[in-house]
Amino acid sequence: MISFQEYLRYLVTLTAVLDPFLAIPIFISVTAARDHASRNRLIQVVTLTVFLVLAGGALFGESLLKALGASLQAFQVGGGLVLLLMALAMLNAKVGEMRQTRAEAEELEAGELSGVVPLAVPLLAGPGAISTTIIAAQAGGLAHALALVACIALVCLMLWSVLRLAHVVGTRMGTTGLNIATRLLGLILAAIAIETMAEGLKRLFPGLA
Repeated sequence: MISFQEYLRYLVTLTAVLDPFLAIPIFISVTAARDHASRNRLIQVVTLTVFLVLAGGALFGESLLKALGASLQAFQVGGGLVLLLMALAMLNAKVGEMRQTRAEAEELEAGELSGVVPLAVPLLAGPGAISTTIIAAQAGGLAHALALVACIALVCLMLWSVLRLAHVVGTRMGTTGLNIATRLLGLILAAIAIETMAEGLKRLFPGLA
């Protein structure tokens, strides 16, 4: 049986990984020339895309790992390292190349990318969120995976609400406020990343326990 604390941990981790506060400035810049209806449609598509990508990771992640011949322990260490790199960028209030490379940022500024591509994937549902979901899904069977999907739906609902209020939140919090929120989430994510790596290393090398 999976405890409520584990699901709560996954909710907190996924919220920190997605970090909607980091996406607000990018969302505002992408939708600056769009009308209200167009922005709402983009929010719906972005949120749905994030949900489908992460739900797919929860339901089919174990099968993918088996097909690749990768062990959960090794994936925990690799996934934890990805989360740690993302956390370090967040602590500096930066997007980080793990979410968006410099070339991708330049394409976005030039208008060569749609809002869905940089926002939904890889900025939100990127390697960090996918690896977090796959690692969490290994703890149980179908019922556990469906419970994770429910958690993903809750986080996506929060994401939808933040993006709907992006212009208001961006104006009220300002750059400093958004950066502070991102740094706090980065600190939480760094702790979770190190714990994930430690668990993987202890399973790979029992002598470390």
